[in-house]
Amino acid sequence: MREIVHIQAGQCGNQIGTKFWEVISDEHGIDPAGNYVGDSGLQLERINVYYNEASSHKYVPRAVLVDLEPGTMDSVRSGAFGQLFRPDNFIFGKISSQAVQEIPPAPLLF
Repeated sequence: MREIVHIQAGQCGNQIGTKFWEVISDEHGIDPAGNYVGDSGLQLERINVYYNEASSHKYVPRAVLVDLEPGTMDSVRSGAFGQLFRPDNFIFGKISSQAVQEIPPAPLLF
């Protein structure tokens, strides 16, 4: 059995990754809440490559979403497929990459 863990990093990675999950969910007959609503047994074949089957036959993406700031994660969670992910799939910091770039470098001591 093949299982893939999908890693989405940064704003661009999470935006593209969210669209990926929308397409894969549609192909496998999974609605935005993780329920199977398809009409073909072929849709369930190899579904475990991308999804874990949780309780009550809900399918959860095998994914990790990472970003330095919570803003992108908030937009993913509030989007159409935000309920598809478990809360512990989201990993984010409290500081943006822009703020990291604005921190002055430490002085060199010789």
